[in-house]
Amino acid sequence: MNETITAGQLFGLAGQAATYGWLILIFLPRRIKPLFFIPQYLIPIGLSLLYAGLALTYLNAVEGGFGSINQVRTLFKNDFALLAGWVHYLAFDLFIGAWIAKNADEISLSRLIQAPILVATFMFGPVGLVLFMSIRTAFIKTEGVR
Repeated sequence: MNETITAGQLFGLAGQAATYGWLILIFLPRRIKPLFFIPQYLIPIGLSLLYAGLALTYLNAVEGGFGSINQVRTLFKNDFALLAGWVHYLAFDLFIGAWIAKNADEISLSRLIQAPILVATFMFGPVGLVLFMSIRTAFIKTEGVR
């Protein structure tokens, strides 16, 4: 029996893993270290390993490349290469979200303020990071936190 997993199935699994990580990060207590370890390291490492496998298998084996927008468009016509790019985003955004959460906790930034920042990071990556860095700077100046 030859059962191979499709790009669509891997997409679904990777998306579920990332979503679970974000739900843990936003809604569950971070003081429980083994629980915080899941979105901080476990899921990003798992997604990074999936990315590495996809990248090593597909990015040099299909047409396209990273030298121009047209080469990137050609590269991402392959579902597995496209999936590699998507998993790259999932892994990095979740890791940055955990970094934001940890730093926000360290300066005692309210979880009510953290939640929209984390959602922005989940949905829009760098926008959430810039939002956090701006709020952190203002918060530190206002509160006198280091």
